Amino acid sequence: MSSLRFLPNPTHFPHLNPIPKHPPNPNPNPKPKHPFTQIHSALQYNRKPQLTGPTPRVVVITSGKGGVGKTTTTANIGLSLARLNFSVVAIDADVGLRNLDLLLGLENRVNYTVVEVLNGDCRLDQALVRDKRWSNFELLCISKPRSKLPLGFGGKALVWLVDALKARQEGCPDFILIDCPAGIDAGFITAITPANEAVLVTTPDITALRDADRVTGLLECDGIRDIKMIVNRVRTDLIRGEDMMSVLDVQEMLGLALLGVIPEDSEVIRSTNRGFPLVLNKPPTLAGLAFEQAAWRLVEQDSMKAVMVEEEPKKKGFFSFFGG
Repeated sequence: MSSLRFLPNPTHFPHLNPIPKHPPNPNPNPKPKHPFTQIHSALQYNRKPQLTGPTPRVVVITSGKGGVGKTTTTANIGLSLARLNFSVVAIDADVGLRNLDLLLGLENRVNYTVVEVLNGDCRLDQALVRDKRWSNFELLCISKPRSKLPLGFGGKALVWLVDALKARQEGCPDFILIDCPAGIDAGFITAITPANEAVLVTTPDITALRDADRVTGLLECDGIRDIKMIVNRVRTDLIRGEDMMSVLDVQEMLGLALLGVIPEDSEVIRSTNRGFPLVLNKPPTLAGLAFEQAAWRLVEQDSMKAVMVEEEPKKKGFFSFFGG
């Protein structure tokens, strides 16, 4: 509102204020039609993020350690990209313990998987499950729970699957998100094979950071250089009390560009049980807004800077009143 004082007054410039042809309004003080009509030009235009890089952007979401929020990140970032009008295909590469369909509320619609596609039992478009809220978001599962993969399934099969998504008649998707399984075994190697960029999800505890550092080295050895990290379950109260590492400490330990910081939010459990991702909540939660901002930075291949959290002053004892 402070910028309005610099707007010129039309009465100071007679050549910009021509004489009206119709007679003047008998009401000398007419009320505006809308209370915001006078400041409409001062409002910022809500632009759409500009997609950078060649499409499709094949992004693997990994961590190494289980339980840090890879699947939650995949679901929320995928739906955030779909809400920005980008076409997204999310691949659940966790064979034995898949959960992405549960978080999206699509567990009853998965009839075919990639295994049936490779065996010739169905077409690829039959295995793609379209989201019931956003039609430009699709889910693809590798296999059904408690089922065995063929011995020949590996990184080459997943590369063939990505190439088939590029060449399908409906058009090439803008983003292919691969939800990587926990660990660094064969499932991890298979998931990262077709990717050209990675999102590393970690929490600010020493066990998750040790696994994340190990995974970063494996990704770089595989030729994936575009690696950004998301720090999940951050509590500023614990950081101020020096009971949790800050985001600056995490960034210093891993040396990665920061894609987003997700605060601890109890709404995550409710949204998981309902199959309703955080980014769809109304009103939005802090964690949901953080996921939307992370998706925005992913589109434009941008990063954020961590902010230092001031420490709480140490509590003084009773004898401090006496100079103790």
